[in-house]
Amino acid sequence: MRLRALLETDALGLRLLGGQGELDRTVRGVMTTDLRDPSRYLSGGELVLTGLAWRRDASDSEPFVRILAGAGVAGLAAGEAELGDIPADLVEACDRHRLPLFAVHETVAFATITEHVVRQVSGERAGDLAAVVDRHRRLMTSGPAGGGPEVVLDLLTSDLDLRAWVLSPTGRQIAGAGAPLPGPLGATLAGHHLAATRTGRRGPHRAAVAGTTYSLFPIRNTGRGAVPAARDVRESVLSDWLLAVEADASDWPAARLDLLQGVTQLIAVERDRRDAARTVRRRLAQEVLELVQAGAAPAEIAARLRVAAPVLLPGLGVTPQWQVVVARVDWTATDAPGPAGVPGDIAGGPVAQALLEEILVDPAAGGPDSADRIAVAHTGEEAIALVPLPAVPAPFPETVDGPTDNADNTGSTGTPAASAAPKAGDAPGTGRTPGTDRTPAAAAQDPALHADALLAAVRDPLSAGLADDGRLTLGVSAAVHSAEGLRGALEEARHARRVAAARPGRVCAAGHHELASHVLLLPFVPDDVRRAFTARLLDPLRDYDRRHRAELIETLEAFLDCDGSWTRCAARLHLHVNTLRYRVGRIEQLTGRDLSRLEDKLDFFLALRMS
Repeated sequence: MRLRALLETDALGLRLLGGQGELDRTVRGVMTTDLRDPSRYLSGGELVLTGLAWRRDASDSEPFVRILAGAGVAGLAAGEAELGDIPADLVEACDRHRLPLFAVHETVAFATITEHVVRQVSGERAGDLAAVVDRHRRLMTSGPAGGGPEVVLDLLTSDLDLRAWVLSPTGRQIAGAGAPLPGPLGATLAGHHLAATRTGRRGPHRAAVAGTTYSLFPIRNTGRGAVPAARDVRESVLSDWLLAVEADASDWPAARLDLLQGVTQLIAVERDRRDAARTVRRRLAQEVLELVQAGAAPAEIAARLRVAAPVLLPGLGVTPQWQVVVARVDWTATDAPGPAGVPGDIAGGPVAQALLEEILVDPAAGGPDSADRIAVAHTGEEAIALVPLPAVPAPFPETVDGPTDNADNTGSTGTPAASAAPKAGDAPGTGRTPGTDRTPAAAAQDPALHADALLAAVRDPLSAGLADDGRLTLGVSAAVHSAEGLRGALEEARHARRVAAARPGRVCAAGHHELASHVLLLPFVPDDVRRAFTARLLDPLRDYDRRHRAELIETLEAFLDCDGSWTRCAARLHLHVNTLRYRVGRIEQLTGRDLSRLEDKLDFFLALRMS
């Protein structure tokens, strides 16, 4: 703003005492001071407000004004409350240094002037930024010359002092200004956004995390695949990006809210470009999938894979291994009015496709192009990902027969896939990679995907987006080395997904290593058979425990877990061996079974797993 505008604002009560010809100077801020030398706090362009407490006699005015003029301030406003009239020596000094001087009436508080200037300057800077945003939008619409969303986010920080980040629906940072947003915080903000969106509330959404307030603006997909506003919110809630701003937008003026909406529209252009770039990879995956499902000759599938490999893993130079991941999103039909949507009219395939493309990105990978090695197709209600893996030398010498293409118990390097299964009780800090039984060094050697690890960073935000009427289930195959193994990998991933679907929870996954154990069979036992089987074996023990507090169920679990070892089981339960023998005898008496027989041990084991 200009000094002239201040003089023309009657509410500020300013009188011009000198500097008529300098009123077109630009005011960039306000500073109140009574220091004799405030130069260290001046950067130029300020309107300096002073109560004249620094002035002891007439000789003090000249050095004070000289310091202000040298710092490049826009003008000086002196209050009349302390001395009444403004001293003539100050007027003369300002005239010599061509520094505009205003008198502030004693009834006007400096805070009133400061608030007015800050409001006007912020508004003008926002207007300037809005013009920059509009220009940048035109650049990005016509090509990549705009520089991406980071440029506009940098402007938000430098011109409006707003820190902002673009996040995926799982909380992964896609763009940001300044320091990266910590991964857990991004996931938390994404969860807040998804939960608020599912309630039908319009953005921006307010989220308070660890004492800091954030405003979350939805970034709607505006391209050819965009969902019309009248459609069900569930069709887009799990794929839309969001803009997280470290500020409370609830009391912002309409102009600033409009500016942020313009920023989200600009970022949506980048989103559209990213989606367009995925078209080739999606088409490749669709072609390979159709060949596999049609039972095409391995040579034909291999030819298509050779085309896909350079696109997904450029510069590899060798034939990669492949993994298949199958995902499905199921929604419960609802008749709820409003944004809950159109019951039973949601296409699950495209939703699962967009979601799987996000899940398969490394949570630590930033930027919109970090999913270049992922090709996802969809058929019916399923999304199917074809993921290439760089060939990794086996850590142990291969057998004479060499690795198989798709054995039930081999991973991508020919080592037992069972080693990838999570162990109960694993926790952060144990030295294992999340969701696996491998050390970090082994995990770095083996690039294969593991079901539990895929969902570790995204489970919470996705659960918020799925709310009470959605489920995501996911299955992961073992790695295969050739086209011949791809059909088996697809079936393996589908079987694993069905195992995951039989489990409780909104977000579930299962891996290929689970298909070679009782875990595969138990979910498919009919409920009435499960109830009858477990009741026949376990109800007598539960009734006895309820009446006598005997802990027979706990004793049975420990006994089986210790492989029937009396000494180890007694030590685990802190019992004398004779007490343990008494309890086992009571279990056998109540159930008519013999825990020395393998068949009876197996029946008890399965009953405990199904209960």
